Amino acid sequence: ESHGGQIFTCVGALAIADALDRIDADLLGWWLAERQTPLGGLNGRPEKKADVCYSWWDLSALCMLRRDHWINRDRLAEFILSCQDVDDGGIADFPGDMADIFHTYFGIAGLSVMGRFELKLIDPVYALPCDVLDRMGIETDYV
Repeated sequence: ESHGGQIFTCVGALAIADALDRIDADLLGWWLAERQTPLGGLNGRPEKKADVCYSWWDLSALCMLRRDHWINRDRLAEFILSCQDVDDGGIADFPGDMADIFHTYFGIAGLSVMGRFELKLIDPVYALPCDVLDRMGIETDYV
């Protein structure tokens, strides 16, 4: 069964190997863009509710495919922000749920990839800040 997290892993491996030409970017980009729900968030597979972690998995794969403009980034950012715990901090998987470190990281990473709030840019392939990759001599151009 297709799943956003598995797709991120496969597309990332192909990006590292400089082999993204081996996949149909339009077809896969369409499938990923279809993961955006009416709430603005992304899900990992059809018929599932949106989950903040896919703001990383799906969005990063779309960035690597150069198809991230196929989703509504403003609605995605609104969804991520609606999952914040304004009292105790952090970001949950879904509005009203309990925040955790996993979803907090992926929510912030998604906001970063979209260039929101002057966050340091996180590279969608390596999930590391771009300035760290620069210091390591790793060149990517996906953000």
